[in-house]
Amino acid sequence: MLLTITTNRRPATDLGFLLHKHPDKAQAFGLSAGTAHVFYPRAAEDECTAALLVEIDPIALVRGRGPATLTQYVNDRPYAAGSQLAVALRAVFGTALNGRCAARPELVTEELPLRIRVPSLSAPGGLEVVRRLFEPLGWRVEGAPVALDPEFPEWGESRYLDLTLTGTLRLADALRQLYVLLPALDGAKHYWVSQDEADKLLRAGEGWLGDHPEKELITNRYLVRRKTYVDYALSRLAEADDLEPGDDALTEARVTEAPDQPEPLSVQRQGSVLAVLRAAGAQRVLDLGCGGGALLRVLLREPSFTEIVGLDVSSRALDAAERRLRLDRMPEHARSRISLRQSALTYADPALAGYDAAVLMEVIEHVEEDRLPALEHAVFAVARPRTVVVTTPNAEYNVRFETLPAGTYRHSDHRFEWTRAQFRGWASRVAASHGYQVRYLPVGVDDPEVGPPTQLAVFTEAEGSAK
Repeated sequence: MLLTITTNRRPATDLGFLLHKHPDKAQAFGLSAGTAHVFYPRAAEDECTAALLVEIDPIALVRGRGPATLTQYVNDRPYAAGSQLAVALRAVFGTALNGRCAARPELVTEELPLRIRVPSLSAPGGLEVVRRLFEPLGWRVEGAPVALDPEFPEWGESRYLDLTLTGTLRLADALRQLYVLLPALDGAKHYWVSQDEADKLLRAGEGWLGDHPEKELITNRYLVRRKTYVDYALSRLAEADDLEPGDDALTEARVTEAPDQPEPLSVQRQGSVLAVLRAAGAQRVLDLGCGGGALLRVLLREPSFTEIVGLDVSSRALDAAERRLRLDRMPEHARSRISLRQSALTYADPALAGYDAAVLMEVIEHVEEDRLPALEHAVFAVARPRTVVVTTPNAEYNVRFETLPAGTYRHSDHRFEWTRAQFRGWASRVAASHGYQVRYLPVGVDDPEVGPPTQLAVFTEAEGSAK
């Protein structure tokens, strides 16, 4: 099977830097059931083409899979682009797919004119399905069915296409789209599909799959209709949709400031969180649901925080945080202290374990209440920092906002707003379930009748608690 990538952006040989493969050198890479070859049929100033040729050993492909049948050896797997080609793309061009280029980092963000050809694409449903998957991403799709046998045209056409895609986009985005859509078009996998495969789909689909009009079709076919994993992936994509700042979730707060406060409520929240983290002696801090980076900017000013990780489900929010923090202009010693990651807060990520503190500032109210147990497990059981700081609106205080209609939440994206009793009930249960102690602090002026505008809970890991 073959795939070629061509650009005419001058100097076109910069494609070699992006792919991390030198145009003057043919290279071979071992795969689990064959060999991938990379070479350049043309490498000139005005046009450069990189070719990925994958040779599959059909015997190695089925070795160790129980009793063999004839169809295991005689099939289209060695010839038609599908999951085998997608695996080869990641194995050979993994660095480019992840958007890294140490030699020429400025090329990574540049949109290039690209022409990608796959001469033998497995695509049940034909060209119409291919267009449904690629055209919403900005590709121009051209293709023709491959004849069953050119010498016998009366035999008709096969289900395979000779496909050409033309578009202008970042090479990393193009590779990630191919990595997902080639096996999705084929609708089959040469290996067992598990939970890990769903996570691969979400990582490769970051920034484009959630908005794709055919995301359900893509998810179903990529995961070969394994309902458990399809439902999981679609629910994660739905969570991203819930918080995509488009982004009403970050821009349509109905009220922003509480009356009769000495300073803006947002500033008081940030100051309260900062004071708690200082008192806890935290050095490595997670900002869970960091949004556009308002708290991250405050944390970066505190030299005692040696490592700061901002995590959010929305790629757009993370882009906004990167711009707000000016990471591209930040001195290296400061830049090394902070990293941004995309993930859902309801997703248990062992990589987040071992931090001193985690902050969920005005976050939990954006999560559906039936998803809170997953968030609790991810934060308090899996990540399990020594200190967890949670802030959320105090629903009782809403009567003090003259412009807020009765029964209306402060923000259009809030799923709930709790009274002080409700918040303390939730926090006490979480603390008891996971071996934490909890105390409560007001944020803002504490109204004698309705309490403070924001309520804050500090969870501290109990001594001797099981991990």
